[in-house]
Amino acid sequence: MIKTLGYAAYKAKEALAPFTFERRDPRDHDVVIDIQYCGICHSDVHQARDEWGGSLFPMVPGHEIAGIVARVGPAVTKYKVGDRVGVGCFVDSCRECDYCKQGLEQFCTQGMTATYNAMERDGRTLSQGGYSTTIVVDENYVLRIPDTLPLDAAAPLLCAGITLYSPLAHWKAGPGKKVAIIGLGGLGHMGVKLAHAMGADVTVLSQSLRKEADGRRLGADHFYATSDEATFTKLAGTFDLIINTVSAPIDWNAYLGLLKVDGALVVVGVPEEQVPVGAFSLIMGRRSLAGSLIGGIQETQEMLNFCAEHNITSDIETIAINQVNEAYDRVVASDVRYRFVIDMASLKTADASF
Repeated sequence: MIKTLGYAAYKAKEALAPFTFERRDPRDHDVVIDIQYCGICHSDVHQARDEWGGSLFPMVPGHEIAGIVARVGPAVTKYKVGDRVGVGCFVDSCRECDYCKQGLEQFCTQGMTATYNAMERDGRTLSQGGYSTTIVVDENYVLRIPDTLPLDAAAPLLCAGITLYSPLAHWKAGPGKKVAIIGLGGLGHMGVKLAHAMGADVTVLSQSLRKEADGRRLGADHFYATSDEATFTKLAGTFDLIINTVSAPIDWNAYLGLLKVDGALVVVGVPEEQVPVGAFSLIMGRRSLAGSLIGGIQETQEMLNFCAEHNITSDIETIAINQVNEAYDRVVASDVRYRFVIDMASLKTADASF
């Protein structure tokens, strides 16, 4: 077994604290990764605080993992020691269902094995995430990070990046398409960058105009305040695709009215409360209300390659591991532009506190 240092939530709503645990020794197809950086996702906060229910403790969060291969199992063919790699939101799946065979492992009918806060396929081992020094993952669930992408700013691509890339690709954002991104946060800023690189006409819909300069710097062609009721009148019937990245409840009916005929409003942010939707908001324009959940391994690698080609990374603020609890509070307050990334060197030097 491999001794591993990490930071864990021991109970719901308690501050994260140092935690020592063991990773398995590499099996035939396993890759041992020395974690260099791990992004902080809002879903880390939700799960560590048990805001979605069903959290498993002690919990080491983190599913935006970037690092270097330290060891490989004897049958590994895809990676070698020294390779730059990443791990996203899941580390295994059944590999047998139709979705897994199509490269849609995120929709595995038996349930994907989440990188943390889940039971591994053996039904006994609690998966633990990237706020740690090391992780061991089957080579088929590891991503290659292109050399042109810095590891720290690439880490959030493993969740925030693919969460926006997947619906943009699926709904064919590109030249001639009008795309709106609701919210300019950790997810939304990636949506703006990616949609712009795909060639779409990009609009940011934000509560206020406070971030307009940032939005335009990131690639937005237009920027509107949703606190202004005139916005919904002016933009009625404008968009082919709207992606809602916010995790707070908002009036989806109002945003459906901004779609063209056959347009789609895609939800990627998860509010704690149920959001009511009226039938007329959908049927009057043959509009669609849809959801999207990350991407499979193949699509995630496609996203990383696309980002390398277009020089896209996340805008980050790098922190030490002992700042993680403050960072959680700042994520909830939307006080980061636009993604926190933990430098795991700070965890290795903190060994004395374990």
